[in-house]
Amino acid sequence: MRFLRSALAALTATGLAASALLAAPLRVAYSDWPGWTALAIADQKGWWKEAGVDVQLLWFEYGPSMEAFTAGQVDAVTVTNGDGLVTAAGGAKNVAIMLTDYSNGNDMIVARPGINSIADLKGRKVGIEIGFVTHLLLLNGLQKAGLTEADVELVPTPTNQTPQVLASRQVDAIGAWQPNSGEALKAVPGSKAIYTSANQPGLIYDAVVVTPQSLATRRADWVKFISVWDRVVAHLANPDTREDGIRIMAARAGVDPKEYAAFLDGTRFLTLAEGHKIMSSTEEGFGSLAGSSRIADAFSVKNGVYATPQDIPSSFDASLVAEVLKKE
Repeated sequence: MRFLRSALAALTATGLAASALLAAPLRVAYSDWPGWTALAIADQKGWWKEAGVDVQLLWFEYGPSMEAFTAGQVDAVTVTNGDGLVTAAGGAKNVAIMLTDYSNGNDMIVARPGINSIADLKGRKVGIEIGFVTHLLLLNGLQKAGLTEADVELVPTPTNQTPQVLASRQVDAIGAWQPNSGEALKAVPGSKAIYTSANQPGLIYDAVVVTPQSLATRRADWVKFISVWDRVVAHLANPDTREDGIRIMAARAGVDPKEYAAFLDGTRFLTLAEGHKIMSSTEEGFGSLAGSSRIADAFSVKNGVYATPQDIPSSFDASLVAEVLKKE
């Protein structure tokens, strides 16, 4: 009898522990990119609560957000598809369950006055953070201009220092994303963006990635998490509510709403249906998540970001979005 009571007590404790685990909020690290800051709209409007899931958004700088994910402090993080592969190569396996957007101009190659095109960079110095996505953007632009990396001199430069480096005339151009790219344009009168992510749609996809463990144990909750995304996109697309959405995003980022509104033009928000099409496609090149990720993977290996090519098919799962779309 004592054994039976002990066993029942143990089972009850286990059940309570499991219930507590399931009741815990989904912890999502996000950072200042419009496609991710938009998650604050869903949070402030209470849309996740309406969907029946508890979500805890945690605000970080981009690099620290990935570090928190790697350390197991959060269940999910917002990253580019290329950086999702970098994070996985570092030991923190992850699965992209939803695309939020693709960069549509916010990532830029900014050149000093007198340089009007990528072709004009031949023989010149470019300040770039080696191995980061703007490095890949530069290579893409050079290739289209009939040039290679050997035709320019790369000057390793942390992205947050690119405005000062361009202004100091140490380089002829820099690669950066907003707000650093915008700051570079302000710092050097007459400078211009000679190539941007708008010139190559799909070079940079932005996603919510989760741990395989969380996906396995909390799949139904992640489906609920995804289910509110189209409400966010619609809120920003509707002229009657767009200003409210931008106000929420700007407040989260700590900048003036008018300034933040300018960043949205360089971000192509994706509805769930649009994102699912990109995630489901098997075509080569930037039109599919698989194709874009293969290019990013080859770039990272070549530049020593990591040594071993990553398993692209296991890096994303389109079935959760498909489940949401099926219910609509």
